[in-house]
Amino acid sequence: MPSVCFYFQVHQPFRIKHYSVFDIGKDHFYEDSEKNKWIMDKVSEKCYLPANHKMLELIKRHKGKFRISYSLSGTVIEQMELYRPDVLQTFVDLAKTGCVEFLSETYYHSLSFLYNKDEFVRQVQEHDQRIEHYFKQKPKVFRNTELIYNNELAAFIEKMGYKGILCEGVDRLLNGKHPNQLLKPVGTKSIKALLKNYRLSDDIAFRFSDKNWSEWPLHADTYASWIHKVAGTGDVINLFMDYETFGEHQWESTGIFDFMDHLPREILKHPDFSFKTPSEVVDAYNARGVYDAHEFVSWADSERDLSAWLGNNMQQEALTKIYSISNQVIAADNKDLTDIWGKLQTSDHFYYMSTKFWSDGDVHKYFSPYNSPYDAYIFYMNVFADFEATLQPSGKTKAGKKSAPKAAGTKTKTSRTKNKQTE
Repeated sequence: MPSVCFYFQVHQPFRIKHYSVFDIGKDHFYEDSEKNKWIMDKVSEKCYLPANHKMLELIKRHKGKFRISYSLSGTVIEQMELYRPDVLQTFVDLAKTGCVEFLSETYYHSLSFLYNKDEFVRQVQEHDQRIEHYFKQKPKVFRNTELIYNNELAAFIEKMGYKGILCEGVDRLLNGKHPNQLLKPVGTKSIKALLKNYRLSDDIAFRFSDKNWSEWPLHADTYASWIHKVAGTGDVINLFMDYETFGEHQWESTGIFDFMDHLPREILKHPDFSFKTPSEVVDAYNARGVYDAHEFVSWADSERDLSAWLGNNMQQEALTKIYSISNQVIAADNKDLTDIWGKLQTSDHFYYMSTKFWSDGDVHKYFSPYNSPYDAYIFYMNVFADFEATLQPSGKTKAGKKSAPKAAGTKTKTSRTKNKQTE
């Protein structure tokens, strides 16, 4: 009996402000709080609240047969705590249904596995603690930042105790196999890889409102018929996408919410089909083969590689710099400094520096809060210069010369009070 596995990524970075060279040594708060709040409010009203309401409605309507999963970064949870505790509460309400699984990831949505394994472990553990705190679940399946994946990561995650890992179903690695089955990562013993069916996922996430697409307008019954074609040839159809697909990338006026309202019913019309969360998929099906990813892959851009974050010298230098001070930050043993360092590792900062062109470049521009990738680089490196200057070689802040930076997202007394209601 084939299953449909929905996974939604929910993430917002702490964007840094337009920080000039003249701010170095004078301004130690780097966050663009106004823009972060504005974007969180906008996305909450357009996506998070209506989408969560719809998902909860579908779970109740189908009496638990509709099941979904989320990965919420630590930074988006913090922004909900600060600006929209009402949104956080709706995710808590979804967790209480027993039909929603929350996955593990790096707390800061970072590229730490590529640069510092100890920092990677710290972030994953911190993230899992936050998930357990709010949603009363201990994550069993891991999803790395932007589905960045290779054999080494799968083996590492298995040793950390996870039973499943999400990744992109990259054609050049499948070698004729299809993504609608669990595969065994090379070099592992028992962990299973859930591969994104990018064609069916992107039909919703990217092509849904494209009037030049041959299948526009897409209706739920048509899409369900594509899903049903997997019967007899696969075990699971993994539909992975940004949660902002609903209402933000695909506006309500496109009919995306109506499409989702009818989709579970249309899929469940076929008696052999069901919905499962990633952990349930891992428990239900055997691995049908191996997935050999010697190189790093991701779900970003047409190349499905790391070029979205490491494609030019600016990105490479910025990433090298932020991880080069790991010893000083750790030696400082200061929670605020560690938090700032973590937020400066968020992958979005480097994504904004991309100089790609054509269709991928348009996507990068859409998400960037800056006028150009060069602005993103300059502001980031200025922030880095100020942050690095607060650390002595011993890792101590320069007492008497400059105050230590404030952690981005530092909670006010008011926000902490509101947050207790959500908890």
